[in-house]
Amino acid sequence: MQLQLIRNATMRLTYNGRLILTDPFFAGKDTLPPFGGRKGTNPLVDLPMPPEEVIAGAEMVLVSHLHPDHFDDNDKNNGVLPKDILLYCQPGDGARIREYGFTQVTEIADAVEWGGISITKTTGNHGRSDWPVSGFILRAVGEPTVYWMGDTIWYDEVEQIVTDVQPDIIITHSSGARTAENILIVMDSAQTVAVCKAAPEAIVIAIHLDSLNHGTVSREDLRIYADANGISSEQLRIPADGEILVFNA
Repeated sequence: MQLQLIRNATMRLTYNGRLILTDPFFAGKDTLPPFGGRKGTNPLVDLPMPPEEVIAGAEMVLVSHLHPDHFDDNDKNNGVLPKDILLYCQPGDGARIREYGFTQVTEIADAVEWGGISITKTTGNHGRSDWPVSGFILRAVGEPTVYWMGDTIWYDEVEQIVTDVQPDIIITHSSGARTAENILIVMDSAQTVAVCKAAPEAIVIAIHLDSLNHGTVSREDLRIYADANGISSEQLRIPADGEILVFNA
């Protein structure tokens, strides 16, 4: 398995020999309004490479939800993604994606098989009941089991998923983003460390950092907090935009 973090929750995942693109977000730096009632513009940084390089070779797109920092609604994905690319999403999001002109859209109610990969949808809590989100578990013969948590806080149901699935790799969204009402909507440093402690044998990869202005946790903040709480850099990986991580089964 190879994971390349692009920016925010956009990743290039090479898994079972297939290339998956997650949560495609191509907006240029400072082209979107502020989030969470804050001042400024988004995203805070540009992509580490041209959008054409981000999508090069991608065979499938996996979308956790349709907030604008996870699936561009800025000029309908900026026209970057081919409209006929295979795209999987959570129930309820398919119609809107099709309105953008995408023709091969499948909602995952429970699980699907694609390219020798089992993809199971999981629940999440994005801090508000009117913001439905999903995570996904990837399994394939000869590959580590991956749990991409998506935009969720740490709560009983995702903790139970970790206990039941025993994933080898867990991908967290760890920016501590908050709404204007100061509601935590993704994991912060303490919750990310809680994931590490709940799954001591797993590698945890923290993403969704240093990209948006409603985040309250930086990569540096998270590393300092993790070190202070006994979480090693071997267990908790915090990749930079563009960085590639490689894992064996």
